Amino acid sequence: MAFRIKTPGLATTVQDQGRFGHYNVGIPQSGSMDQYSAELGNALVGNSVQDAVLECTYVGPALITDHHVVIAITGAPVDIKVNGMPRPQWTRLRLNAGDELSFGVIQGGTRYYIAVSGGIDVPEVLGSRSTYSLGVIGGFKGRKLETGDEVAIGDPINNRTLSAVEAVPENFRPVFTKEQVVRIVLGLYDHRLSVEGLDNLLHGEWTVTPVADRMGLRYSGPGVTWKDREQPFGAGSDPSNIVDAGYAVGSIQIPGGTQPIILHRDAVSGGGYAMVATVISADMDLVARAAPGTATTFRAVSQHEALSAREELSDRKNEAWAAVGATR
Repeated sequence: MAFRIKTPGLATTVQDQGRFGHYNVGIPQSGSMDQYSAELGNALVGNSVQDAVLECTYVGPALITDHHVVIAITGAPVDIKVNGMPRPQWTRLRLNAGDELSFGVIQGGTRYYIAVSGGIDVPEVLGSRSTYSLGVIGGFKGRKLETGDEVAIGDPINNRTLSAVEAVPENFRPVFTKEQVVRIVLGLYDHRLSVEGLDNLLHGEWTVTPVADRMGLRYSGPGVTWKDREQPFGAGSDPSNIVDAGYAVGSIQIPGGTQPIILHRDAVSGGGYAMVATVISADMDLVARAAPGTATTFRAVSQHEALSAREELSDRKNEAWAAVGATR
């Protein structure tokens, strides 16, 4: 079974939960930007949490299936069409051989997901099917999809167990808004910010710019200022420069000294910019849903609060899977 790509959309890639254990040699985790939405798509079609999906950015593909398949579209709100007729999102859909799936204009957020029963069947590379385009690793030939590609689908639907629940209940669907509060843990270099700079970071309003991709999102806002110091040997002259250090996923760095960038799933693992804070893992999906123009405020929390939030997110995922009759 396969999807034939009639038109590829802006940036459609194969993603799963990510590639772990190689960040120390510069290979990022990759994986679905909005893990929550991707996982719920898999739940609807009877997949495991590890199965690969198609991640569509802004403009989705048009694709034709050569076999009867069951799919679900989750994530950012978008118009869905099967053979030109509208179909609902967050709902199990059935396609017959020769059916064409296409999409209209995205209505919020940035990315939505095509889950198919059986999963997207591409080879695992370093333990994951996720695409890391910059390194030409994983996914479909290490790149975004192109016209004419034929993307294989896994086990036939007959081998999959589908629940009686056909749709994700409304209360488990994420909300895509133009305002966000993003929780962060300060450090490692927040001590380098001036009092005014730290106050601006935590109490100013920041706006997502169009300079945003899988590597990171740049924000504009009141800017920050730094404490005066003599730069150490090996660091650059800009006050935001440090001697090279490793970056945590979700790190907030401020290259050029004023406007922050949040590093995301495909981010580099180290460099010479000060990381003043890190987005907590429970809010990384939230950040991934932020379209350009989204107004954002950062709220500092403790490591204990961050760990509690991670547990709460895991519980919510389990509840969402149970609500569609699946086990995560």
